[in-house]
Amino acid sequence: MILTVAREALLCEAEALRTAAERLDNNLVRAVEAILSRPGKVIVTGLGKSGHIARKLAATLSSTGTPSVFLHAAEAAHGDLGVCSPGEVVIILSKSGTTSDLLNLVPIFRKLDAFLIGILGNLQSPLAAQLDAVLDARVSCEADPLNLTPTASTTVALGIGDALAIALMRARSFSDADFARNHPGGQLGRNLQLTVEDVMHSGDEVAWAKPEDALRQVVI
Repeated sequence: MILTVAREALLCEAEALRTAAERLDNNLVRAVEAILSRPGKVIVTGLGKSGHIARKLAATLSSTGTPSVFLHAAEAAHGDLGVCSPGEVVIILSKSGTTSDLLNLVPIFRKLDAFLIGILGNLQSPLAAQLDAVLDARVSCEADPLNLTPTASTTVALGIGDALAIALMRARSFSDADFARNHPGGQLGRNLQLTVEDVMHSGDEVAWAKPEDALRQVVI
């Protein structure tokens, strides 16, 4: 029973991702072109579980060649809007598209001449009607038995965000050398940057021996 439920949850999310991939359209192309053509960074915002996905998307973009920051939608109106500069791109994540904190930010972003991209689970929402490009993150159901917990919907939002980041990587010809520059620490950094020269001994650190040296002296 337990394994059956767990497998059904994964299959539900996998099907949601497959469907989302088939729905990708010219809105993704417009989003990529806007990000490439506009100066500055990308602002990514959302609330609740969508906010957690937004934070991860900002991190993924930054590490793959597109400078990005996460903006907490509730904190934005209390000073955090200072992170935004005129003409930048804003990505808004929301399942319902009706969250008041997000809707209240749209006029402010417009005054900053921002290009607004949505990763939304409701294309008929008030938020969807106000954006420049909307990426379809709808799901037929969540993976939990109550059809309430954000599971399939957050997986699809995450997947679409990854698809956007990867499309940007390809458009920028982002290389493994670029990736290494952004990941100097951890195992990824070691795998990409560490060379034999960095760890080998040289000069007086090497124990040299001549053919005529006595074995006892060599051992000592």
